[in-house]
Amino acid sequence: MYKVCWSDGCSDMDVLAAFDDAIVDGVDVISLSLGGASRDFFNDSVAIGAFHAMRKGILTSCAGGNDGPMLTTVENVAPWILTVAASSIDRQFTSLIKLGNGMMTSGNGINTFSMKTKMYLFTNGAHATNVSGNYYGNVSACDTGTLGENKVKGKIVYCLGNSGQDYTIRMLDGAGTIMAVDEPTDYYFLTLIPATIVLRNKTGDRLDRYINSTKNPQAVIYKTRTVHMKAPFVASFSSRGPQLTNLNILKPDITAPGLNILAAYTKLNTVTGETIDQRYSAFNFMSGTSMACPHASAAATYVKSFHPDWSPAAIKSALMTTATPMKIKDKYGELSSGSGQINPARAVHAGLIYDISESSYISFLCKEGFNSTTIDLLIRGKQKYNCSSFKPALGFDGLNYPSMHIQLNSTESRISAVFYRIVTYVGFRNTKFTAKVTSPKELSITVIPETLKFTRKYQKKSFRVSVKGSSMKNGTDILSATLNWRSNKGHSVKSPIVIFKQQP
Repeated sequence: MYKVCWSDGCSDMDVLAAFDDAIVDGVDVISLSLGGASRDFFNDSVAIGAFHAMRKGILTSCAGGNDGPMLTTVENVAPWILTVAASSIDRQFTSLIKLGNGMMTSGNGINTFSMKTKMYLFTNGAHATNVSGNYYGNVSACDTGTLGENKVKGKIVYCLGNSGQDYTIRMLDGAGTIMAVDEPTDYYFLTLIPATIVLRNKTGDRLDRYINSTKNPQAVIYKTRTVHMKAPFVASFSSRGPQLTNLNILKPDITAPGLNILAAYTKLNTVTGETIDQRYSAFNFMSGTSMACPHASAAATYVKSFHPDWSPAAIKSALMTTATPMKIKDKYGELSSGSGQINPARAVHAGLIYDISESSYISFLCKEGFNSTTIDLLIRGKQKYNCSSFKPALGFDGLNYPSMHIQLNSTESRISAVFYRIVTYVGFRNTKFTAKVTSPKELSITVIPETLKFTRKYQKKSFRVSVKGSSMKNGTDILSATLNWRSNKGHSVKSPIVIFKQQP
């Protein structure tokens, strides 16, 4: 482990020093759960460090960012990086709520407390106002200073919003809090006191009416239990594509569990991070692409343990082309999930891989407009690189990438692109692969040739994919298709094909 972040952030110097140390230490995979707004590669310490690691045969797996669900927020987008989005597990955390009139309902969140009394007085901000009037804030949201301690002590308080009310109520000796939000929340944190989160229009308004219409309102919040739910889906906070650095490289690459993960934690801090908390644990529930990234890093390490001679690009390709497409999709589809959910066991037997050499990356950079000066800023060596010395990158994206992506600006109308690809066979015995394309009616996708025959391991074959389409309808900004190379040995090697059009 290499510590590069402190209270004032993560310096480029520390990040690059950590990459250098990891490379010298001979690691197999680098897992990097940090990031920031995407920058040009020669100004991006993560991209620079990951490139140097790639040259030494080390794959870098990075968190894709936690600025979703907005588009164009994905981070760590260099094509030699495995960029990881966060998905859910199949467990939801629910706390039952019982009212004094016998009504039962529930909220979401992680409440580790068992309340000692059968029922507690139940109030809201309006009924618990600080009568001194010397405060600023929203009393219905239980903002700091708006509530009177004598009206909160020993009671459960209903509050609008989810902005640390558990701390406020705890400091006033309250028994618990129920927080009402306007939009569903899929990620949770441990609270200082018994607490849960409800939807305002579904449950919160009923609780508020009960408080306002009952002479002696009461409630109790039960300890959280787990409930099975359909999964996986991409977490709301997970940063979405498309990326803005290389417009025709799809990011994120892949999705891994990163929502409400039971993760290793330090006993040097309380489980909430608050000094008034008395709970310490070696584990804690945490969410973020920083939780997803280590899952993908472990999957990459697992694949490398079977194939120690594979390049970083080969391992990344195996993970991407064997990933399970998301069945529960949001409106942004592959711009949220990339190739889909990791499937490490299948990645070991990928069948075909899309390999990329260092010289291919440099040809790609030349196509992207880099010159010898900017390439030198990225590579930093004695050797000087001149784009005229490298084979020109072919096709729309100029890289042998496992996915295919087209970005159109708001004024472009027609879709027209050709992608050139080379696949390497990593199976055994004679095998034939046949291309199967699944696409919407708006697209015409042609694969030439449609069959690939291999007679030996590590044999290479090339093909091209032509994507054409008429103008996208107003209001349509994403079209998704899939190329699937199926073999007579049972392999399924999938590549998403995603077209995104910026709206005016």
